[in-house]
Amino acid sequence: MKKPLEYLNNLQRIIENIIIEQMESIEKCALLFADALENGHNIFLFGTGHSHMLAEEVFYRAGGLVRLQPVLETSLMLHESASKSTEIERLEGYAEILFNSYSMKKDDVIVIISNSGRNGAPVDMACLAKENGLKVIALTNIRHSSSSPSRHKSGKKLYEFADVILDNMGCVGDASVYFDGLQRNACPTSTSTGAALLHAAVAGCIEKMLDDGFMPEVFSSSNVDGGDEINNAFINKYKNTIKSL
Repeated sequence: MKKPLEYLNNLQRIIENIIIEQMESIEKCALLFADALENGHNIFLFGTGHSHMLAEEVFYRAGGLVRLQPVLETSLMLHESASKSTEIERLEGYAEILFNSYSMKKDDVIVIISNSGRNGAPVDMACLAKENGLKVIALTNIRHSSSSPSRHKSGKKLYEFADVILDNMGCVGDASVYFDGLQRNACPTSTSTGAALLHAAVAGCIEKMLDDGFMPEVFSSSNVDGGDEINNAFINKYKNTIKSL
């Protein structure tokens, strides 16, 4: 079999390109995270469809920052109806309900995750965030996003609202391996590379906070001795302010 290795080589090449081209953006993202946490502001993460998994990826995670809040809306995820979530992520106006229900405010930070960056919900969320004084981090695919027109009434893409752009550097359509028998590509890369970008930014945030004399709040694994005690203390502290706890 050649295709498994081809996929992994593609993924490795993208990660190498991210190291070369995205470190400045990763560091900017880390600084925004650290500034928010040091000054009592919130960090939100929002994605639709498969992108919502990246909002979950860094939430309540062993070795992850405690004060990261995923915006999780079941109708925009996959477990109720995948096809319905595709339709709803294209709706304009839906994001405003979520924005208000999570009480986002000036000087908070939001990471908005969308590979294409063209659909109504993520673009709406970015627009609302900018209008209300939040810092916007776009985790997107610039190559893909630049190849298609916006579906939003503004005519803009997600990255056009961003203070910081994290480019996952994938190919158009995300799927990276061509199969002659299919006559098209399969096997996407955006989840793996998106997770790497976010965890790298978290690492930078922790480093910056320690350098600034702040003690970052970081979850432990619940499967190591003492982990439950560490995590339960954070859960009790934030269960009334972080929705998904």
